[in-house]
Parts: sequence; C-alpha cells; structure tokens
Amino acid sequence: MNDETKAYLSKFAFNVVKGARTNLTKNGKNDTSALYNSLGSEVTVGKNSFSLAFFMEEYGNYVDQGVKGKESSSRAPNSPFRFGTGSSKGSKSLSEIMAEYAKRKGFQWRDSKTGRFMSHQSMGYIMARSKYNKGVAPSMFFTRPFELAFKKLPDELIEKFGLDIDQLLNHSLNKKK
Repeated sequence: MNDETKAYLSKFAFNVVKGARTNLTKNGKNDTSALYNSLGSEVTVGKNSFSLAFFMEEYGNYVDQGVKGKESSSRAPNSPFRFGTGSSKGSKSLSEIMAEYAKRKGFQWRDSKTGRFMSHQSMGYIMARSKYNKGVAPSMFFTRPFELAFKKLPDELIEKFGLDIDQLLNHSLNKKK
C-alpha cells in the first residue's frame, strides 16, 4: 500500500460522510446535530492490507434503515430493526425523547374535548405510541451516498491497488536478486 491508495480511500470516506451529513440536513433529520457530529471514518493501511471503517451514533442505524412497527411493518418493510423486541439500550424512553422533541420544536396540540393545549409529556406519549405501532420510515441518509460512491470505487481502486501490487512485487523481486 502506498500513500496514494490511502489518500484515495480517505477521499472516498470523506465523500460518503459529506453526503450523509448533507442528507441529514436536507431531509430534516439533523434536529440536535448529535448524529451529524458523530459521523466519521477511519482508514487504516497496513503493509499488505487496508481497512475502512465508518462510525456514527448507534441510533443512526435506525434513522438510516428505519424501524418496523409492532403492529405494522409497512413503513420499513426491509428494515432489520423492529419495535417491541426489548433490545433498546437507550437511557430514555421513546415517549421522553418525543416529548423533548415537541418542546424543542415549540409545538403543542390542543385537546379535542377541552380545547386546552396538551402537555409535552402527553404529546410525547401519543407520538411514541404511533411510532411504536406503525414504525419509522427509512431515510437512507448514509446508505445512498455510500452506494453512489461505492459504484465509482472498484475500477479506480483496483487500478490504484494494482499499482501498489506492482511496486510490492518489484520490491520483493529486487531483494531476491
């Protein structure tokens, strides 16, 4: 591996992260910027190998792939995630998260019977129940830029990797002489 291949892989990773961040912002999924700021990548190049890793907050996978609901999976039929499996590791309940969201966005519904504004806590419970039952649609904020960049990757990477193999072979052959 040479520095040129590392630079190429770093550029690939940079473009994927940049595209994912753009999608988060453009699609209104960048509410607190926590997911946006957690996106990153790491390129590691060894003597005869390389690795490329992407990382983000755990919930980014749910935002990207969507979550099937307890009662319906029509919003995210291909998602590997489903509400009601008991595998949530978060410190807050979904209703607490939704209540904070409603408060942060500054909206409140009116109670249809009394005409009074509902508490954020009540709104959070209603929104959480809906998401739990119906699911969350996938945004593909990360998957799309990755797939687009990956389609362009093979030919150029093979070419760059081929140059590295040639250099390695030349170096190895020269040592044996």
